[in-house]
Amino acid sequence: MGQVSASSSIVVSADPARTLDAIADYETVRPKILSSHYRDYKVVEGGRGAGTVAEWTLQATEKRSRNVRAAVSVSDSMVTERDSNSSMVTAWTVTPSGSGSLVTVRTTWKGAGGIGGIFEGIFAPLGLKKIQAEVLENLKRELAA
Repeated sequence: MGQVSASSSIVVSADPARTLDAIADYETVRPKILSSHYRDYKVVEGGRGAGTVAEWTLQATEKRSRNVRAAVSVSDSMVTERDSNSSMVTAWTVTPSGSGSLVTVRTTWKGAGGIGGIFEGIFAPLGLKKIQAEVLENLKRELAA
């Protein structure tokens, strides 16, 4: 059972503080930037920043979905979502980049063992990177508005 991860980055035109605030806004911004791979999204507790709990179903492929219950923590430059239903952790890191910000989203989890785990380690990150890239593009568009 190995660690599996997927990571994607984008540069946005907003400054780091505004970018981090947008990422940590699970009530207003998050529903606008999620791709069609997310369904049944809802905020369970909070809605902005640390202490927020949100739930959704991530439909990674036609046959693979995951029910996520994410507990949110926030630091100076990072928003972290820990899934209470699995080992999955997603970290959104924001750093200055020119007049804007570099946003990197990295999702890690403990993969399955055996042959299935080998395939998961190869193919799951590829699919997740496409989903991450779509969400990041939506964030970029939202911050430019």
